[in-house]
Amino acid sequence: MAATTGVISKKRKFIADGLFYAELNELLTRELAEDGYAGVEVRVTPLRTEIIIRATRTQNVLGEKGQRIRELTSVVQKRFHFQEGGVELYAERVANRGLCAQAQAESLKYKLISGLAVRRACYGVVRFVMESGAKGVEVVVSGKLRAQRAKAMKFTDGYMIKTGQSKREYVDSAVRHVLMRQGVLGVKVTIMLPQDSTGKIGPKNPLADVVTIVEPKEEIPVVPPVDFDPTAAVPPATAAAPF
Repeated sequence: MAATTGVISKKRKFIADGLFYAELNELLTRELAEDGYAGVEVRVTPLRTEIIIRATRTQNVLGEKGQRIRELTSVVQKRFHFQEGGVELYAERVANRGLCAQAQAESLKYKLISGLAVRRACYGVVRFVMESGAKGVEVVVSGKLRAQRAKAMKFTDGYMIKTGQSKREYVDSAVRHVLMRQGVLGVKVTIMLPQDSTGKIGPKNPLADVVTIVEPKEEIPVVPPVDFDPTAAVPPATAAAPF
């Protein structure tokens, strides 16, 4: 990903790529938090490295006449030692922000900072996510909510799976830290996506425990076989009528 000198082992390359992605994600999370930042995707091509920023408000990410995206490109290029023109940043709009855990976690974070009550803020997020077509949602807020004693509050709706391969495909989660006056609150939003055959709003593969019953084909009536007795006398052939 980042510009490296010489040939490195596969193990070191995986570690370097992971560090690059983690630092890049942290930078964009802090810089684009108010613009609905919802994740980043890195694509390496032979010519350059392409970084696709997913956000709900792409116009704010681009800035006036593309000034902000150029500034971000310059910061990434200098920090990770890319060559001139070796990295390119793009902004992609999130199709359905109600099904994006990072966007909803950021939304909840700013609701809490603005002073909205915890229950009201969380129930608002839960309702919006379910109205967007999610199968299930879970919101957990922990910390000093009202009194000095810290506690955790959980708000759930719909259907949620916790384990297995289906969890990796269907469940999207995000964690944010809210710096309140009384202390730090932890916010975790988990969304279970719906199954979508097109793959736009959810995974294509159906859940592992979904059984589809196929209608049976129309049965063709079977003609019973005719009994044949080999000992029976063969009837004599009828003589041909004379002309």
